[in-house]
Amino acid sequence: MTISSSLNAGVAGLSVNASRLATIADNIANSGTNGYKRAVADFHSMVIESGSGIYSAGGVRVTTQRLIDQPGALATTNNPTDLAVRGRGFLPVTTGAAVGVDGAGDLPLFLATTGSFRTDADGYLRTSTGVTLMGWPANADGTVPSFPRDTGAGLEPVQVNVNQFTSEPTTRISMGVNLPGTDTTAGSAGDTRQLSIEYFDNLGTSQSIDVAFTPTVPPSGDPASNTWTMVLSDSAQNGAVIGEYTVEFDDSRTGGGTIQNVTQGVPPVGGGWNSGTGTFSVDVLGGPIEIDIGAQGAGSGLTQLSDNFAPTAISKDGSPVGNLVSVEVDANGYVHANFDVGITRTVYQIPLIDLPNPNGLMAHDNQLYSTSAESGSFFLWDAGDGPTGDVVSYALEESATDVAAELTQLIQTQRAYSSNAKIIQTVDEMLQETTNIIR
Repeated sequence: MTISSSLNAGVAGLSVNASRLATIADNIANSGTNGYKRAVADFHSMVIESGSGIYSAGGVRVTTQRLIDQPGALATTNNPTDLAVRGRGFLPVTTGAAVGVDGAGDLPLFLATTGSFRTDADGYLRTSTGVTLMGWPANADGTVPSFPRDTGAGLEPVQVNVNQFTSEPTTRISMGVNLPGTDTTAGSAGDTRQLSIEYFDNLGTSQSIDVAFTPTVPPSGDPASNTWTMVLSDSAQNGAVIGEYTVEFDDSRTGGGTIQNVTQGVPPVGGGWNSGTGTFSVDVLGGPIEIDIGAQGAGSGLTQLSDNFAPTAISKDGSPVGNLVSVEVDANGYVHANFDVGITRTVYQIPLIDLPNPNGLMAHDNQLYSTSAESGSFFLWDAGDGPTGDVVSYALEESATDVAAELTQLIQTQRAYSSNAKIIQTVDEMLQETTNIIR
């Protein structure tokens, strides 16, 4: 009957407003929770077909949804591994319990938009609740190999050894030295000029390439030879000669003091000189090193000017053994390990996950989400590329809750609940009147 339908509608109204109150309570309770996505309750009318002159109340039903695609504001922190996604992407993470059981095996994949990650006792980057960051491991040279983009099979927990040591062997030396032009004139002493250049071997040990420059002194009365013999020896091989070259310098008005030609000794020791790049290669104990003495006519590298012997610019790559001092993540998701000798190595790449329907994700504790049939299949993008946005370090995403809006809805919900309770009270009074008539 119509009165009974009114009673049912009032009861349904109490139920749906209780559900809305629960979402509001959850939102307000998590107003300070980083990465929290607010929940909403939507009401939908239910209609019962009524006859002419008679109306039956169908009531109302409720559906709840978490608005995962609505981001919160980013707040600055002082921890380089506090991460937030600036865009619609998600960080790949897993649970600490799974890592403890399976190590780097097949781990469950979860999604998060932010996290305060720090290294634990085993070097894993995880939050205080055990949420562990995942990424693609880089090769020893810092390059990241190709991994499948439609599955998380290539991902593994990001683990950084805080007691890690590293070094980089020297592979290139740039040698800038001025040789005195007066040494190649008739009557000069012809003294050999010595130069020692440090390099680092494959184990980070300091070694040296010793270079001897010996001028060619012409007979009395002849013009300057402008020629030097350059001999290179390796300290790691007990002074064995690894290169011998004859260097001729230009003495013209336009190119005076620049390299004119470089020839190898007989028999040749070391690689040939490239006149375009100014480089040649020598083999030290640990492998080849490319040495740059300057291109033909360039005026850089080796020069022959004035009467001073002066190493002007000696530079090299490589470094000695260094200790890990910090870990940082850049906007493209690359995890860099920084060492106290100035080396920075890429150890992981953190991709960002994109889905067709983020609001279809299943919500879990600790602001984690997992895929579902409603969310659609995911794809792994490079951060900063595609639709996912980039990674912001030294930042956390704040809660998406607007407390003022929630309190306003709280008042509305309380009024609606009271009104539905009044309907039930009214129906009860009307039924009581009906009962009194029967009596």
